[in-house]
Amino acid sequence: MRNLPNNLKVKLESRVQNNALRQLPLGNNLIDFSSNDYLDFSKSESIFNATHQYLVDNNCIQNGATGSRLLSGNHNLYDVTENFIAQFHQSESALIFNSGYDANVGFFSAVPQRNDVILYDELSHASIRDGISMSNAKSYKFKHNDFEDLERLILKSKPLTINHQPSTIYIVTESVFSMDGDCPNIEELVAVSEKYGCYLVFDEAHALGVFGTNGKGLVQQFGLQDKVFARIMTFGKGLGCHGAAVLGSQELKQYLVNFARSFIYTTGLSPHSVATILVAYQHLEIENNDIHLLRENIIHFNQQKNLLGLKPIFVRSKSAIHSAIIPGNEKVKWIAKQIQEKGFDVKPILSPTVPEGQERLRFCLHAFNSKEEISNVLQLLGELVFKS
Repeated sequence: MRNLPNNLKVKLESRVQNNALRQLPLGNNLIDFSSNDYLDFSKSESIFNATHQYLVDNNCIQNGATGSRLLSGNHNLYDVTENFIAQFHQSESALIFNSGYDANVGFFSAVPQRNDVILYDELSHASIRDGISMSNAKSYKFKHNDFEDLERLILKSKPLTINHQPSTIYIVTESVFSMDGDCPNIEELVAVSEKYGCYLVFDEAHALGVFGTNGKGLVQQFGLQDKVFARIMTFGKGLGCHGAAVLGSQELKQYLVNFARSFIYTTGLSPHSVATILVAYQHLEIENNDIHLLRENIIHFNQQKNLLGLKPIFVRSKSAIHSAIIPGNEKVKWIAKQIQEKGFDVKPILSPTVPEGQERLRFCLHAFNSKEEISNVLQLLGELVFKS
């Protein structure tokens, strides 16, 4: 086996020197404040059993998709599930991708064209940025949730007609940001989009199962689904399974089937994976108790952090994600280690994942966390922050 090239070794060593080397964690029995399993669907026995029964009832005894969806992998479950998702989200269509990363890369690399402009929030997820980098469109980032800066860029990028083809401006953001847990003013953003005739795209990965009636997401909470060009729904968070879907018009679905390379050139999901998505959505539609418990815990977390004097170090959030800014990789790793040793699984987020000086502890809340657990972990955080 040949050794790693020297230039790659240097990059690894730089991570070690900056206390930023990533390593795969081992499983643990700590109290979960780190996973994205907001509603505990990933461990739901009823979803597990219902998925199995659905496959048995439909005589679906198959372990794999056998090929890409354009060849042999488009089993009947896809149609049933995509139709259910479209109806649930009040969308003309839904197209399932293998992951949220695949959906974003496929969408942003295929939809915006050479003469188009993409304006994206500076804190957009890496999958969005990677997709944009693969596009032929021009792209510019606007300051986080700053719509005055967005308007400035829109006016600067005013659409032109080139070779008789009008250019299009796409505005891209997230309804819940994965590192900060905050949300944009969706109504204001829609107003800006309509004012200038832009195409608005929302990544709702961390809003599904958390916001809106039956956890339908933040866009539907405000009834603005008809004002949005596309929504990306990811299933690895609130739904506790795997995959993602792009929601939009029937024409958009047809376009992605023809031009999204991360859809075209990959083996489809197995029938079991697609059935799990369907059953998880069915569970979301009829089961509100988990969402209610999660929302109660979010309120309790915010109340407790305020009572303990911790509000100044936290990014403002009403979602399931709460980030305490603790600058410095070494310091935030040390505090995380102390908290973990007391039985709480809280993860540090280090630079370069976040900008230097914005290192943080990221608390993910769940329906299954008790209020006592939330109070105890915040009490411990306060002791460590004020001591150090």
